[in-house]
Amino acid sequence: MESQIWTILLAAGIPSTIIGGIVGSMLKRMERRMDEKEQAREQQELYLVKGINASIALGEATAKAVARIPDAHCNGDMHAALEYAQKIKHEQKDFLNEQAIHAIV
Repeated sequence: MESQIWTILLAAGIPSTIIGGIVGSMLKRMERRMDEKEQAREQQELYLVKGINASIALGEATAKAVARIPDAHCNGDMHAALEYAQKIKHEQKDFLNEQAIHAIV
């Protein structure tokens, strides 16, 4: 009777252990992939912010250079666009600083 119990326990336990190991391995692999995707998405966000900052810097430099040309009659649109770009740049910087503080605290 006792040997039958052990036989039943082994017959049920071995496949369960094997399946549990396989499922655990698959879950770890999926979690690792999700972490890699999250890191890639964060990197993409960083490059987007850097690209926006580079575009604003280029626009500012161009507007300032054109404004110095005596024959270039700059209209109010360029000056307004320069002010707007600078305003947005500072708002973005403030937002990112706020997010950094929230992440730290």
